[in-house]
Amino acid sequence: MKRQLKKIIKAAELSPIAMGEYENYHLTIVNDPKVLKEIDQEAAMMFGDLNSHPLYGVPTFILVSGKKDNNMAYASAGAITHNMVLAAENQDLGACYLYGATAALASHPETVAKLNLPEGFIPIAGVGVGQTEEEIEKRDVDTNRIGVNEI
Repeated sequence: MKRQLKKIIKAAELSPIAMGEYENYHLTIVNDPKVLKEIDQEAAMMFGDLNSHPLYGVPTFILVSGKKDNNMAYASAGAITHNMVLAAENQDLGACYLYGATAALASHPETVAKLNLPEGFIPIAGVGVGQTEEEIEKRDVDTNRIGVNEI
């Protein structure tokens, strides 16, 4: 998984970032089962279902954090997470966006402190990554899901 993770991080580094301000973003790779469990429980509480597992049992959670004063943080974090998911799936790993769990994490400063984020950085987005036994079948996708007009 280490080699695969390096490729995922490289994909994050290649993401388009607002104004090219890469210094406004930071990645934290969380593999510690205790910390993962804590984030999972906090997210379950936020969703109001203590029996749920919003981290889906992933062995690795990659947190994207950004500086508080960067108003393009969510757009850039979206690009970073998207690149990471594509890189993971390209290596036959399972991957998913974890915005809800990230929001729950952000509301628990004591857990955020355990992640040693750089000063002034806050959790913005996350990706769960791991081996999967799920078979992803090719499917037809309705290409008219997003409205389009041309002027």
